Amino acid sequence: QAQFVESGGGLVQPGGSLTLSCKASGFPFSRYALSWHRGASPTERVLVATITSDSGGIDYSNFAKGRFTIFRDNAKNTGYLQINNLTSEDTGVYYCNTGGTWFPLGDHWGQGTQVTVSS
Repeated sequence: QAQFVESGGGLVQPGGSLTLSCKASGFPFSRYALSWHRGASPTERVLVATITSDSGGIDYSNFAKGRFTIFRDNAKNTGYLQINNLTSEDTGVYYCNTGGTWFPLGDHWGQGTQVTVSS
């Protein structure tokens, strides 16, 4: 079954930057779109960004446009989310999954990685 291990979160001051990683396993990663989500809890997750399997299509939720960058390395079965100019509103747990804007989400979620923006 699909498994995701998110990492790269932490405590960051406002205005700082982070790059989150999503290491995937258990499925053919290069064939699936990948998305990032965030929320204070699993039931409050919202879609942040989606990237297609070949990186040819990328979509961001309105709040993520301009400061967030999604990318992936299929050779490493890893997806990434770079966040610049962090604000307190970016605080939350960040998760990845297959699917997203144009495709159904997968059934399995990782533990997520906590991002806390505070001075």
